Amino acid sequence: MSNETISIELKQRENYHFSAEFGAGIPALSCDEPVPLGTGLGPSPVQLLAAAVANCLSDSLLFALRKYKQAPEPLSCRVSAEVGRNEAGYVRVLAMQAQLQLGVPAAQLQHLERVLETFEKYCTVTQSVGQGIPISVQVSDSLGQRLK
Repeated sequence: MSNETISIELKQRENYHFSAEFGAGIPALSCDEPVPLGTGLGPSPVQLLAAAVANCLSDSLLFALRKYKQAPEPLSCRVSAEVGRNEAGYVRVLAMQAQLQLGVPAAQLQHLERVLETFEKYCTVTQSVGQGIPISVQVSDSLGQRLK
């Protein structure tokens, strides 16, 4: 995916309700601000940002484990975004916390320590967003054992 341009198009439907169009063959996504500003007919921009971080981290972890022919499925990831006012008084995403969970016990996976040391470096979205918003990442296995 190096040296390419990704484009999406937003089309206003009504007030703060937009349709995000991604291109041929990909269904449009309804986006909206929560009440009282919008009507909550879809994810908000902050939710979309959190989803992008969660998706990219999950993809990166899965790719890194599959590189070693490991099967960690089913993976899950929860991202929390702390929203508040910055020093200038503007509402911003102040920090994000990602919690990934493997679908199997850690003992079933080989090369896990090496994967956990490196997978975040390959996550395009998290590494980009992380330049402006602190993002902490935790990983646990299916038994709840914290691995990172």
